[in-house]
Amino acid sequence: MASTENPTQPVRAGRRMVLMLLAVGLFLGLLVAFNVFKGVMIKRALAGQGEPPQTVTTAEATLEPWQATLTAVGTVRAVRGADLAFEVPGVVAQVAVRAGSEVKQGQPLIALDDSAEAAQLRQLQAVAALAELTFGRAREQLAARTISQADLDAAEADFKARRAGAQAQAAMLAKKHLAAPFAGRVGLVSASQGAYLNPGTAVVTLQQLDSVYVDFFLPQKDLAQIRQGQPVTLGVDAYPDRSFPGKVTAVNPKVDGSTRNIQVEATFSNPGRSLLPGMFTRVTMDVGTREQHLTLPQTAISYNPYGAIVFLARPAGKGFAAQQVFVTPGATRGDQVAILKGLQPGAVVVTSGGLKLKNGTPLAIDNRSKPANDADPAPQEQ
Repeated sequence: MASTENPTQPVRAGRRMVLMLLAVGLFLGLLVAFNVFKGVMIKRALAGQGEPPQTVTTAEATLEPWQATLTAVGTVRAVRGADLAFEVPGVVAQVAVRAGSEVKQGQPLIALDDSAEAAQLRQLQAVAALAELTFGRAREQLAARTISQADLDAAEADFKARRAGAQAQAAMLAKKHLAAPFAGRVGLVSASQGAYLNPGTAVVTLQQLDSVYVDFFLPQKDLAQIRQGQPVTLGVDAYPDRSFPGKVTAVNPKVDGSTRNIQVEATFSNPGRSLLPGMFTRVTMDVGTREQHLTLPQTAISYNPYGAIVFLARPAGKGFAAQQVFVTPGATRGDQVAILKGLQPGAVVVTSGGLKLKNGTPLAIDNRSKPANDADPAPQEQ
């Protein structure tokens, strides 16, 4: 039986497969070529446009008066202040003062019941008076030679002993009365009439506030710059818009062994009794001579392993471009830093937005919101 298969069919199928593969390969090649062409054109377009500008703020480096200062935190202490208490126990008989009142030296404040002590004092005073009379008669009798010198000495000794006993009782009676040891302002009174008090229990605070001390600490390296009588300025949170002038009155002759700081005492007048003992304060002290320094906001300086740098905004074409400059920074005050070397007055310096800058980076200057540049910023409470 003869075969019916056509010998040309496999050949035709092979040709179709080859043609299909060629078509797929041509399509892929065109696709790759198109992507390469697109990438090249994008690069050319970007190269033609140049690097996009970076938005920054700038400030001009200017010469400003510069006074070196030392700053510290301190605590207000009354020139004279005491928590008053009784030395003896007793029941409160009278409270003769009100909290917050001004008192004079020696003014009575609080008294304990002293009826028993007063009665005993009168008894001892009577015995002492009798002993004094006896001593007087003994002297007359000795003059008349009716008694011996020994009898006179015994009468004198008895009189002195009786008088001393009365004086001791008078001193004990005085301890039942609490008086102001100095003029000042009375604080809170923690005793009330009829209350029993134990010895040593503080019942009232008395503070003299016409002037106050402020104690603060400075590092030992600053000791050579501190002298007695040096002006000091004080600030407190309670009065953010006020400053209080004072002067150094004492420098501790001993450095604290644990902190290596030295304690300084300054005295301040206290008009209106505004400063109260225990207040937290900020102390500023001018040291050295007044100088002129180029100043910049501290945000203008960045640091790398090679030193401190700033970026200048230099004219370039129709705009500005960044130029890196190494500088030598000095002391700081508030938001500012002194520049000792590397800049000239009038240089325009980038103060913010400089993290991505390099030499030649185009700049877009926008100074609508600039970093703080205050030599003496005031603290703000949120």
